Amino acid sequence: MLKVNKYFETIGFADDDLEKIVKVFELQNFKKNDFVVEEGKTSRYMGFVETGMFQYYVIKDGEERTSYVSIENTFFASVLSFISEKPSLENVKALVDGSISMLSKTNLKMLLNEIPAFKDFYIGLLEATLCGIDASRYDLIVLTAEQRYEKMLLNEPHLLQQIPLQHLASMLGVTPRHLSRIRSKIR
Repeated sequence: MLKVNKYFETIGFADDDLEKIVKVFELQNFKKNDFVVEEGKTSRYMGFVETGMFQYYVIKDGEERTSYVSIENTFFASVLSFISEKPSLENVKALVDGSISMLSKTNLKMLLNEIPAFKDFYIGLLEATLCGIDASRYDLIVLTAEQRYEKMLLNEPHLLQQIPLQHLASMLGVTPRHLSRIRSKIR
């Protein structure tokens, strides 16, 4: 849990507040293909990815359709299920062995009530998440696959290096073969 501690320290938390925050996160380890969230079950945790990669996906027409991949040093949440406390519409599984520092809804509420700066942090995290979801939805409707790839290349080149091709293709709304053609054209 060193990374979650370092993260909160880096963004300005210290002393008692930092200790209180880090203390309520619980490290959970996942093996490749372990589910963190399963469709139809309520997600009770959000978390900070310490190690590994975690794929968010749905099954459509018998195929996995990846919507997102959480990587190290980013926050994890099946947002709709976690916030609404309703069954998840998606699955989240480990693409490789990894670990997440998990925060329960109960402990989240406690931190929001007891640490005003944490409440500000959480609101900022939610705003960034909503903006990211909205931008992705817009991009899928308006941009071509090539434009979406170029945007990812410009804004998130680290994802292109870390995420397996088939999941990257699914996130961009294309087949792996089409993504290979796009990549060879743009290089």
